[in-house]
Order: sequence, then C-alpha cells, then structure tokens
Amino acid sequence: MKKILGITVLAAFIGGAAAIGGYKLFERNQTGSTITEKQNLYFANNPLKVTSAGATDFTQAAAAVAPGVVHIKTTYAASKGQGSSSPFDMMEDFFGGGGRQMQRQPRAASGSGVIISQDGYIVTNNHVVENAEKVEVVLTDRRKVEAKVIGRDPNTDLALIKVNATGLPVVKMGNSDNVQVGEWVLAVGFPLDLNTTVTAGIVSAKNRSIGIIGREQQGNEITEEEYREYQRTGKRPDRPANTSIESFIQTDAAINPGNSGGALVNANGELVGINSAIASQSGYNQGYGFAIPVNLARKIVDDFMKYGSVKRGYIGVNFVPLSGEEKPEGIKTNEISGLYVNDVVAGGGAAAAGIKSGDVIKKVDGVVINDSPDLQERVGRLNPGDKVKLTVLRDGALKDYTVTLKGEASVGLTANNAASKSVEVGKLGATFAPASQAQKSKYGINSGVVVTSVTTGKAFDNIGVEKGLIITKVNGQPVNSVADVQKALPLGRNNMVSISGVGEQGSYNYSFPAQ
Repeated sequence: MKKILGITVLAAFIGGAAAIGGYKLFERNQTGSTITEKQNLYFANNPLKVTSAGATDFTQAAAAVAPGVVHIKTTYAASKGQGSSSPFDMMEDFFGGGGRQMQRQPRAASGSGVIISQDGYIVTNNHVVENAEKVEVVLTDRRKVEAKVIGRDPNTDLALIKVNATGLPVVKMGNSDNVQVGEWVLAVGFPLDLNTTVTAGIVSAKNRSIGIIGREQQGNEITEEEYREYQRTGKRPDRPANTSIESFIQTDAAINPGNSGGALVNANGELVGINSAIASQSGYNQGYGFAIPVNLARKIVDDFMKYGSVKRGYIGVNFVPLSGEEKPEGIKTNEISGLYVNDVVAGGGAAAAGIKSGDVIKKVDGVVINDSPDLQERVGRLNPGDKVKLTVLRDGALKDYTVTLKGEASVGLTANNAASKSVEVGKLGATFAPASQAQKSKYGINSGVVVTSVTTGKAFDNIGVEKGLIITKVNGQPVNSVADVQKALPLGRNNMVSISGVGEQGSYNYSFPAQ
C-alpha cells in the first residue's frame, strides 16, 4: 500500500513539474508567439473581473481598460503646414493647428494606442504614426517611452508599435463578430490632448463603409459609365486595384481629435474596435464615430509580428453591390441584395472554383452578404491559401463554391505595385500611382500620375503639392508611370525641376531646385 502511495505521489510530482516547466518554456518563448497566445497567457494569470454587462454602470469596465490605453505623441520634420479638412479625426488641421502657416516649424500631433501585450506591443491607427520622425508613448503612470513602428497598413488604417517595457497592463481582446447594434460601448482615449477620457454610447451600425480609406483609389465597385464601357469593349476598367478594407463599427460614443487609435470596448471591458474616424463637418464630434473591428485588427497585428508585413488573400472578382435602386445597364438580375460579379480575374481563386460573371454572391461562410464591407472584412482576416465558402445565386438556384484565396500576383499586384500600386520617388518626397482612364477623362488629359502621399519636409511638401493632385508633366515630359517621372527628372534646365498638374481647383505649375 505504501509503495502504491509513493508511486502516486511521485507521478503527481513529476506531472506538476512538467506542467510548470512547460509553462515556463512557453513564457520564455512568447516573443515569437501570436498576439492571441500572448493574450491567453496573460489573462490566464490575470482574469478580467468585470460584471457590468447589460448595466449602465461602467465603472468596472472603465477601470479595467483605462490603464492599457496610452497617449501617443508624434513629431515631424520642420515644414510649412498646409491647412486641410478630413473626416479622419487627426489630420492637417489638428497637426498644424488649422490654417496656413508661413513659418517653418516642427510639427507635432497626438493620438491614442491600446496595449495588447505585457511586453510592449501597442495597436493604433496608421494615420497616427504615418511619416512621423519620432513616436513617443506616455504610459498611464506618466512614464514617457520612445516607440518603434513595427508595421503600418494603410489599407486598414492600422499600425503596430512597440515600446521597450515589460509588465504593462493589457486590454483584453474581445470578439467583434458578437457586437450587436444597440449594445453599450465605451470609447477610451486622449481626445484634445486631455488625460485619459472615457465616453459611453451604443453601437449604431456595423459593417459601415464611409469611403475614407484609399479615397484616391478607384475601388472594385465600378461606376455605371465604366460598366457600360466594359460591356461594349470587354476591357476591364483601367485603374489601380483597391485593396482597402472598410467595415467600421459605428457608435455614438463621443470621439474627438486625439481619440484615433484608442479603444472601443464593450460593457465587459473587452476590446471590440480601434477608434479611427469621425463623421463631422467641423472636425469635432457630431454624433458618429467609427472603429475598426478587433477581429480584423488581430489578423493585421499577427501578420506584423510573424512576417513584418500584411499577407492578404484575394478571391479574384470585381463586383457591384446590389440594391433596390436602378441598376447599371447590363446587370440582368432582379436581386436587391448581394454582390453582382461583373468580372472574374483569370487565374484567381474564384475562377478556379467555377464562379462566373453574372453570379450573385449571397453568403460568405454561411453569413449573409448585403454589401461590399460584409465580404471585405471577412476575407480581410484570411491569408493566401485559406479557403472560404461562397454561396452564389445562379439561374435562380443557390450553390456553394469553395474558393482558395490567392496572393497578390493572382489579382495583378506585385511587390512593386501592391496595394494601391504606389511607388515612392525619393527626390520628390512623394509616392505616385498611374492615373486611371476615368480620371484622365474627367480632366481631359492624356497622361498623368496621382500623388498618393507626400512626405513631410521633402520637396513636394515644401512647395505645397498635396495628396490627390494629378501630375501630367515633369520637365515638359508627359508622365504615365513612376518610371516616366524618374526618367524626366534629370531633364530640367538650370538645375530646376518643373511640374505641371491638374486637380479639383484647376491647373497647377510648380518649379523648384533639383536635389
């Protein structure tokens, strides 16, 4: 009997030691793990104690979340500011204080971020840290720590930064799929440079697209004019591919300048979204704010941690969202919901699965699809090689197709033209993408490249060239590509560069010293 008891005790001891050793090994190796594993490890030892769900007392949720939301301060190169207006809550008016500034001075901005791991990973908005020379994080204990940008994704307006600190408070990630219209949510951040601020509201809508991400990109949703041209010639619209993803959670919790990158949490204190934008004519809260679903943010963060960049999978179709309104000519369906497939990309996943032009996508993985954000956000969480089930209406009958998502090459994107096909020209301090045929027709031009971004303190910023302008000539030479721009740069006279362009306000001409 004693022998059996001794064996039992020994076995229990060995099992306990193995469990402790396994835990310690996992803890030591957490640097290379996913954010989900990091969160599971943290909250296994630090359970979230919140019971305010369904109540109007949010003190526990606020107390649990506030320590994990940080103030982000960014600085930029000295430049003359350009006043502008944008639906994003932190753009030029907030950066430069509004209006035109004639003197060159360092510019600064501030936003918010959410700590998602004990070892210093923080998720925020891309537009909070984009082009910043220095990113500083102010922790809730008032420590100031410089942060490194791990990755930025303009297509979702998300960014991942990291500070060299440990033992930080963490905000628990929830499940944005479970968010319901009408439920209570809290917005936590640093609006207007104030200290930690918590506001409450409800979820007003889900899967909302407001056209703010990649506004210069001509999207997969083609216009009626383009569709008629496609029907007549069979030629696909000539424009950069749009890989931006907008499927916002809309809330009436007050969001103001500085809230960007902050937390949208449910009444249980779980992160369900990253606050990103406001719908406002004044630049301040007027009742509606928009947050990126945390399920999408989780995928972007994990990609940055694993690969250093975002790996996207594509279905390989172009489509038109259906509604009860009059449909573009050539669309032969009486359906008022779903996505009408007007073109299937050769060699893409949809083509291989058997999806055809004229099909109507009704569901993705069993979930009903009513508009493009419904599809984009769900596919945006997946990687090349992943499979997705599309339920398609064809000839009056529903049929399921399993599509294996393909990488960028399958939809005509390469390493040089991924996302918006933008390529940087360092001497000008800007990135460019070829102007679409629709843009050329709009302005009556035969050539052009679109300015897709401008680097603070570089040539274009210094002379006032803004994002969205179409450059038609460089040093008198027509330009239709980044290669054309680069070839034309050395052709200037007297060491000067001349630029001609068009935009909403008319024609422009610039001249500045070559660098």
